[in-house]
Amino acid sequence: MSTAPLAAPSTEAGLDALLVGFQLTDSAFPSGFYTLSHGLEGYAQAGAVTPETVPELLADLLRHGVGPSDATALVLAHRAASAGDWQLLAGTDQRLHATKLNRELRLAATRTGRQLLEVAREAVGGEPLERYAALVAAKQAPGCQAVAAGVAYASAAVPVEQAVTGDLFAFCASFVGAALRLRLTDHRRAQVVLRSVAPVIREVVAAALVREAADLGGCVPVADVMSGRHERAEARLFVS
Repeated sequence: MSTAPLAAPSTEAGLDALLVGFQLTDSAFPSGFYTLSHGLEGYAQAGAVTPETVPELLADLLRHGVGPSDATALVLAHRAASAGDWQLLAGTDQRLHATKLNRELRLAATRTGRQLLEVAREAVGGEPLERYAALVAAKQAPGCQAVAAGVAYASAAVPVEQAVTGDLFAFCASFVGAALRLRLTDHRRAQVVLRSVAPVIREVVAAALVREAADLGGCVPVADVMSGRHERAEARLFVS
């Protein structure tokens, strides 16, 4: 009788999902996130943020902007793709795109989203990504980053809570990376900010997981104003 240990497929599947999450949120993943400041450059140009207020601004954007919009859309897209509800998936993408009031924000969302989609089709694969790519090609879905991410996570069977948490952390890492390039922080302080924002990420994840499609959309008027000013700036380091 064999004494070899039994395989643990659930553990293996969980580790594989974790690895996919690491890959999709890695700063080296070529989605174009490094070109975005997520509005931070606009604040810096207006003199409306300092090294001391960067953490507060990040928390506000998570709670009132990214959480109700992109994080919620990612959750809805993940569930729609997992259920094979392509009409709901397209509707989520359209709604998210419509909530982005500035041209700069819409372009940033779709450029990074379509890039993520194309790379994920090669690296991750799966029917959800192919069906979503067909919707984008047919112009039935704009291809926003958060929706593309949700589909990619679903295609790789990454649990939705893990998916939205990872994507929010990637947003935060990109934000503090922009702060570094704008000389609003240093490498050590950036790590302190990333760790200190963890409770806010948990809060935002919990809210996104229970939010309905009708409630999708953030409310950050000052950030919208800063984005509009940034779009017309004579010199810019970042796309957004």
